[in-house]
Amino acid sequence: MSVSAGVNAGEDAASGDAVAALAAAGAAPSGSASAAASKSAAPPAVKAPTQTFAVGVSQFTFSRAGRTLRTLVFYPATGAAGGSPKSNAAVAAGRFPLVLWSHGLHGSPEGYQGVTAKIAAAGFVVAAPAYPFTNSAANPFNQNDMGNQPADASAVITEVLKLDTKAGAALAGHIETGRVAAGGHSAGGYTTAGMLSGSGRDARLKGGIIVSGGGMGGKFSGAATPVLFIHGDADGTVPYSSGRGLYDGCGWPKAFLTLLGGDHGGGLFGSAPANQAVSRTMLDFLRYTLYGDGAAKGRLRADATVSGAARYDGTL
Repeated sequence: MSVSAGVNAGEDAASGDAVAALAAAGAAPSGSASAAASKSAAPPAVKAPTQTFAVGVSQFTFSRAGRTLRTLVFYPATGAAGGSPKSNAAVAAGRFPLVLWSHGLHGSPEGYQGVTAKIAAAGFVVAAPAYPFTNSAANPFNQNDMGNQPADASAVITEVLKLDTKAGAALAGHIETGRVAAGGHSAGGYTTAGMLSGSGRDARLKGGIIVSGGGMGGKFSGAATPVLFIHGDADGTVPYSSGRGLYDGCGWPKAFLTLLGGDHGGGLFGSAPANQAVSRTMLDFLRYTLYGDGAAKGRLRADATVSGAARYDGTL
């Protein structure tokens, strides 16, 4: 299997229809939408990897209610770190938390490889589904299907977790099944919010990352769960106020990384100092929420701050 590299900030169509679809997602009715007032603690600490891993990738086809969910799973692999992910490479020794990553409108798992492979190289299994009606190859394409994506994402989590105990599966014995987080960009950020909200709440999530996104499915609900928000204050597709409003209304442990002058790409694509801050901050956040790494939590503010380019605030 060949996995293409690279994506740009235009993965989400910046058309009026796309903007309207994202706005509509934020206005979706809630289920049981009362947020828990108590703060959550980090999971019991387990030793977080200090090395950078090679990355393997395998493709799976899952389904939910007749919806096909082609999914790329990136994971720490044996061998020398660096280079492109290797198809079906041997899994590195150890057990690793699971991160579900959701693409934006007209996006794909391949398009976000620069993000997901970097997370995998830090010691995580990363599942990246292609949502059936909003991915780059969808025919027909229907942005109004976004409301179904939180349930799709949860179904993918369920199927990937099963691999930990599936006889003969390469990932058998390698997934920390009680340590799961979700993240996504733009429509994928809305999808992540939906997994933390109302009737779409996935109780397995220990953390969420919402990049250039907003709310879906009402208020955050269930046990308090740390959330990292990342948003450019010059985003022309999903207004900065959408992400900031969701953050302001969140009573859980939270952090907000503002990219000063940043566009809809959310700092995910490129190597400028602000982009590097985004990468560091996401990895610190995941190490803290999924490995219980207190040192990573302590690095968050410094790693996220770039004078004139990136500003951090929060209650983590």
